[in-house]
Amino acid sequence: MNEKTLKRYKEINEIAEKGGYHLNPDEEMTIPLIDGLVVNTERYGDEICPCRLFKGTLEDNLDIVCPCYYRDDDLAEYGACFCGLYVTQELIDEGGSESQVPERRPPLEKRKKRRNKKKMQTLVRFLIQYGDAAYADICAQTQSPLQFAPFAKQSERDSRDLFKQLTIRIY
Repeated sequence: MNEKTLKRYKEINEIAEKGGYHLNPDEEMTIPLIDGLVVNTERYGDEICPCRLFKGTLEDNLDIVCPCYYRDDDLAEYGACFCGLYVTQELIDEGGSESQVPERRPPLEKRKKRRNKKKMQTLVRFLIQYGDAAYADICAQTQSPLQFAPFAKQSERDSRDLFKQLTIRIY
């Protein structure tokens, strides 16, 4: 085990335990996963799950930044996450460290549609909260922030920039 992997293993384990989570006690399984996270951080710029296929852009794969979006559901249903890095205390107490967990990650196109819908919902909530209810209603109906210039006299380019600022990383 290299120094980076050992350091990251200790950090992840400490964070997990503080949050009420547990890393898989089988280090023959856990250490290569942590090493994969270290490699993927260098490769993609974030700790992408080493057990899943990175396809598209980093934004397309935010759902599999470790701990992934699916971890808690997997732990609740199967006692382990998809890659087996995180396990429940119950699984540890039973002496098990492995559990077969089916993939629940939707295809890329479905993830993009869901992400765009959430971005639009975020924009609509923002506009309602800060007083541009008419524009929020138009956005909600058309599912597009660029068909109308928001905030009265802003240009389409300003509107596009504003929309980018308002849409945040949500999963």
